[in-house]
Amino acid sequence: MAPALVDTVVHEQSPVNFKSQAGQYKEAAFSGPKVYRKDLELRGTGEHAPARYPNYLPVWDFEKKYPPLEPFEHYEHGKDADASFPNLLKDAKVADLTANIGAEVTGVQLSKLTDAGKDELALFVAQKKVVAFRDQDFADVPIKDALNVGGYFGRHHIHPTSGAPEGYPEVHLVHRGADDTTARDFFEERTNSVTWHSDITYEKQPPGTTFLYLLDGPAAGGDTLFANQAAAYNRLSDEFKKRLHGLKVVHSAVEQADNSRNRGGVVRREPVTSIHPLVRTHPATGEKALFVNPQFSRRIVGFKKEESDFLLNFLYDHIAKGQDFQARVKWAPGTVVVWDNRVTAHSALVDWDDGARRHLARITPQAEAPYETPFEERNSGAVGFEY
Repeated sequence: MAPALVDTVVHEQSPVNFKSQAGQYKEAAFSGPKVYRKDLELRGTGEHAPARYPNYLPVWDFEKKYPPLEPFEHYEHGKDADASFPNLLKDAKVADLTANIGAEVTGVQLSKLTDAGKDELALFVAQKKVVAFRDQDFADVPIKDALNVGGYFGRHHIHPTSGAPEGYPEVHLVHRGADDTTARDFFEERTNSVTWHSDITYEKQPPGTTFLYLLDGPAAGGDTLFANQAAAYNRLSDEFKKRLHGLKVVHSAVEQADNSRNRGGVVRREPVTSIHPLVRTHPATGEKALFVNPQFSRRIVGFKKEESDFLLNFLYDHIAKGQDFQARVKWAPGTVVVWDNRVTAHSALVDWDDGARRHLARITPQAEAPYETPFEERNSGAVGFEY
């Protein structure tokens, strides 16, 4: 008998009684405890220097378990921002990466922003979708100070499976150690490493304004792709958008937890499932955006499997092929990339094979539970966002 998805998914944080179809999972992006060599990270290898930030090397605490996340009331600071950005950009140089997504900024020090500057940061990032801030000291200040900046934007998320700096489980690490060439095994089964996703969408309250900063990286390669999910939504016809409104999608953490266990990793918190609208509204801009991704979205509630797969795969394909609403961010020392997980998708690229270390830290403030505002057809003469 087929699993009764609609009957069994009652509480958005309760386990769902069906066998999820495993989506793309980014197993190429992380090394994990089985292949982690702290000694090589500290002393370096014949070809690669020691880790520049040993205080950020990952640990996996197999004994520590965390209870289920409790709901909290999120405050969206972007709604308080001065849209002329006098505090954030007064001494800045801004260069757009593309016409509709992304910017590169110099002349701003994120660790020194006032609260008014942080409010403007939330709005600026929501509008630009992803912003690369260069020449930052984020990696050099004490970890607690970096967390204090991120914590302004929401409750810190503690990732259920990733490595973290010792004593700071709120920091999610993306780490591939020196001389680690296990990505070659990945390419024995896959033709590319592109895995579009928004972070931890299986949570009841997924992240909003998110920070990722470089600690170590290859001389070339390891870039990150970003897609504008609001532009992807707006590219669709009004009739198609009208059909998408009201649909809800199951997002699952089960596969991520299973993948961690299979690779000798941790599962700090039991995996959850949540149901979110397929189209969500941003609280500060009013923009609507697609809110699906092949890593964590599993099924459209109320659709049969073949129907759900057909529609979700169309949307995944639409996002992946939308190079006219995508940007590629190149990493460099001192770079902090800030993006809004509510209206973007992204993918790391595993395109270097010389064993160079790639080590980044992510601070992931949670935001509001995704919600959807009523569908309205666009005024053909209007310019700007659809509210």
